[in-house]
Amino acid sequence: MTNPNVGVYEPGRDLTGRATTAVTGKHFLKITGDRASVGGNIAVAHADAAGRVCGVSKYDAAVGAVIGVARGNSRVTFVATPPAGTALTAFAEVEVGANGTAVARATGVAVGYTVTGTAVGVDAEVSLY
Repeated sequence: MTNPNVGVYEPGRDLTGRATTAVTGKHFLKITGDRASVGGNIAVAHADAAGRVCGVSKYDAAVGAVIGVARGNSRVTFVATPPAGTALTAFAEVEVGANGTAVARATGVAVGYTVTGTAVGVDAEVSLY
């Protein structure tokens, strides 16, 4: 076999990133730059409001620290909601709010849906797209 195509990441597998800003656990993340030459981790930070995501932070991380990224279609994971705003209803589509939190989808990119209703300021159970 010549010139094989070897997968970089397998579907639904968690990966590790390197925080380019301080990251809070249970927040949506985005890729912020190229893979690091040392360690090979992707660069990540909180996702932009209404933007795309690469996964959800598994715990808090300081700038430059390695962080676990939970990802995978149909994976249900906890995502923080903002301290003020509107509660989420069961099966509501969500998009990224301020600082990588989960909010009800308005005009942004749908990144998942809630499995059950969630009060304001409480972690939401989100099934990722």
